[in-house]
Amino acid sequence: MEIGIDSFAATKSQSGAHDAAADMKEMDNLLARITRADQAGLHVFGIGEHHRKEFLDSAPTMILAAAAAQTKNIRLTSAVTVLSAADPVRVFQSFATLDILSHGRAEMVVGRGSFVEAYPLFGYSLHDYDELFIEKLDLLLTIRESEQVRWKGKFRAPLQDVAIYPRPVQEPLPIWLGVGGTPQSFARAGTLGLPLMVAIIGGETHRFRPLIDLYREAGRKAGHAPETLKVGLHSLGYIAETSQQARDEFFPGYAETFTKIGQERGWGPVTRAQFDAQTGPFGALLVGSPAEVAEKILRHAEALGGISRLTFQMDNAKLSQEKLLHSIDLIGKSVIPAVNSHH
Repeated sequence: MEIGIDSFAATKSQSGAHDAAADMKEMDNLLARITRADQAGLHVFGIGEHHRKEFLDSAPTMILAAAAAQTKNIRLTSAVTVLSAADPVRVFQSFATLDILSHGRAEMVVGRGSFVEAYPLFGYSLHDYDELFIEKLDLLLTIRESEQVRWKGKFRAPLQDVAIYPRPVQEPLPIWLGVGGTPQSFARAGTLGLPLMVAIIGGETHRFRPLIDLYREAGRKAGHAPETLKVGLHSLGYIAETSQQARDEFFPGYAETFTKIGQERGWGPVTRAQFDAQTGPFGALLVGSPAEVAEKILRHAEALGGISRLTFQMDNAKLSQEKLLHSIDLIGKSVIPAVNSHH
């Protein structure tokens, strides 16, 4: 199983006036974490895409390109590219360029995004939420398939035998489909034979099994080999020496972040009891000691019929750089060997 980290490049200059010095420091810290993840033997590092004051990741391929220059082995991916509000030609060109820069380590996870700022920002209507994504994914896959493209759709001018460059090192460039919880998204990924990245940020992980079964069944019916139908899991998580320490360190920032999102979306404030339930044996949060988290990953993998990749999201809990680097070291030194000795 590949194990890695996803980051949304959260910035400390969220409240009050813009703080350029804080932004530069955060970006330096993020690149240092990606470099450390590479040195510690993690398999993948993903950067999200948001268009909000609290994140610095509105142009993720720029961050990934900087990381490509400082790393050797780690795979570099988006987490996720908001494809509905982007031009698939530019998305493909950016990631093909990243693939060349990184000597064949680029990937992308495409999805619709869990926030919706990108739609009005780039002139799209939320009424077309689903239709936009289906059409743009079709164009992206068409470009991946051949450099000469003939394509027609509803939301963009047609392409009449246009060649699209550069071409990536990897053939094909890996494209994962990022999904939340709608059955149609899981079935679509299966039908297209694309690997699936499932974001599970709350609830009980095993409840996603019927949707993952739906994905595998749709893929089988469409004639895709089982080994191409990979499932990845994106979960909030953090490792410290002991479970108690991990929970105590992660909770305050986690509660603040999710209480704030909850105010936008109509949830109540996060309590410690809810958090402790989520870090329990069946909850989605991977917060604990290396041994406890490794066991939980294996339990999740079994409950979902096998997973190929797991990524931790840990930097939204406002932890110090020192703690995040130590957590990355523990993942490389203890979690990855413990998980993969069972495979």
